[in-house]
Amino acid sequence: MSDNTELKALARDRVGKGAARELRRNDMVPAVIYGDKKPPLAIGLPRKEITLKIFAGGFMTNILTVDVDGTKHQVLPKDYQLHPVKDNPMHVDLLRVSGKTIVTVDIPVHFVNEEDCPGLKAGGVLNIVRHTVEVNVPATSIPESFEIDLLPFNVGDSINISTVTLPEGVEPTITDRDFTIATIATPAALRSDDAEDEEEGAPEAPETEITGQKSEAEDEEGGE
Repeated sequence: MSDNTELKALARDRVGKGAARELRRNDMVPAVIYGDKKPPLAIGLPRKEITLKIFAGGFMTNILTVDVDGTKHQVLPKDYQLHPVKDNPMHVDLLRVSGKTIVTVDIPVHFVNEEDCPGLKAGGVLNIVRHTVEVNVPATSIPESFEIDLLPFNVGDSINISTVTLPEGVEPTITDRDFTIATIATPAALRSDDAEDEEEGAPEAPETEITGQKSEAEDEEGGE
């Protein structure tokens, strides 16, 4: 499940570009907490801590506890902006959550036992169609990842969402089909060999001699 990390934050009295620039000069990142039918709360987050969280991975699926002047808010990161050149965080949006909050998130997919997968050992290639799966899930029960065991799969097999054991309360947003996450594809070299074999095994087209017709040259010669 997702971690719960606590961060200290400052309440912002002023908003706008000027206030945001001043906040960044003081090594803080402008942010806003919204949702849960409460007014938005403008805050400042410590730049070092929030930068480490963003680039550590899993930022968008981890619950944070933000302490704003002694009042604690459980939040889920919903968006953030980075500087186009420096990659510094410029702004963060945080959604208030509780045990009853249902959120839509992308969960990363991890594959295990690649070394022992029959299809890969036979020369197949793992073709990943989806690196993440979008799901609806209680905010306090977000999985860190979906783990897929490759042991049962051979060349030509498809790995669909039905093969994934989903935790209770987790539902894919796509419900109208058993969508594909990955396949064990036939390697290109083997496909080329098969194509060549088919061409070699095909019967040659018979040569056909056309009779009863004269060439244009013969007609011209006959007309002289």
